[in-house]
Amino acid sequence: MSDWVIEPPELPSVSVAGGGRFPVRRIFCVGRNYAAHAREMGADPDREPPFFFSKPADAVISSDHVPFPTATRSLHFEMELVVAIGRGGQAIAIEQALEHVYGYAAGVDLTRRDLQDEAKLLRRPWDMSKGFDASAPIGLIVPTLQTGHPACGRISLSVDDAIKQDGTLEDMIWSVPEIIAFLSKLVALAPGDLIFTGTPDGVAAVERGARISGSIDGVGTVSFQLV
Repeated sequence: MSDWVIEPPELPSVSVAGGGRFPVRRIFCVGRNYAAHAREMGADPDREPPFFFSKPADAVISSDHVPFPTATRSLHFEMELVVAIGRGGQAIAIEQALEHVYGYAAGVDLTRRDLQDEAKLLRRPWDMSKGFDASAPIGLIVPTLQTGHPACGRISLSVDDAIKQDGTLEDMIWSVPEIIAFLSKLVALAPGDLIFTGTPDGVAAVERGARISGSIDGVGTVSFQLV
């Protein structure tokens, strides 16, 4: 006999290349981690340390069809390298940070930009612009035994076969080890945490029916249609 007063929700998870599933505990996202994107959003990348926002774990979706969200007239894509944490820790040293990584994936941070712009104007939280249902499409998580730790390589995204974002991981202001070290001073990282590491410039609005396809050299792809 169960002690649960309602049926517990299913644990969010992501498929792993080669088999198995990675349980998702939390999703952290780094804001404005590519200089050109920071500038296109009206910020100065030379003046700020990394900052973070969150998405709920069940925002992850690995499907060929992603629902177009409600309550927006300006849905933007943001192509990102995703870090999957396999070993927890707090106040992790930069030199040991990569030891905590299980693998990497290609992901997209979908953003209700009109809601975000309004939140910024009114000095309100970003939650409803970033953390809505199915706002974190993601490809297969590839273990580090296959990928190593990518610090360079092309990161790109196309909409209906037209390239919109085209950058390199070397353009990140804060590297993966630096992100892990900084974030672990704010929260205790744990196995199952995902970190979206920021996006290159070229973000733009998309319409229902668009086919979004992203790729990161040496890591993998993510592809879906907004329905």
